[in-house]
Amino acid sequence: MLDQHLIEIQRTLDELFADKLLPFRLVARKITEEYLEEVTVHFYDSRLRSVTVGALKGDSLAPQVRAAVLQRLSRKHESSTSTNASN
Repeated sequence: MLDQHLIEIQRTLDELFADKLLPFRLVARKITEEYLEEVTVHFYDSRLRSVTVGALKGDSLAPQVRAAVLQRLSRKHESSTSTNASN
């Protein structure tokens, strides 16, 4: 079951990259169930190691992963911009 979700999540990541919403290509390597209500998608990438989302609700993790990745990248961008501005 998690392998099916991994394929769907990778398709979502590829769409984000194709739409230029991701500045680099991400590969979903593994999904782990952390708690009853959390799933972590591991990328093993130094720029974004993983994201944790709510457990599977319905048929798809893709929308939750999409939102989590975009939110994490926007926070990283904001923190690097503020760091660069203070130099």
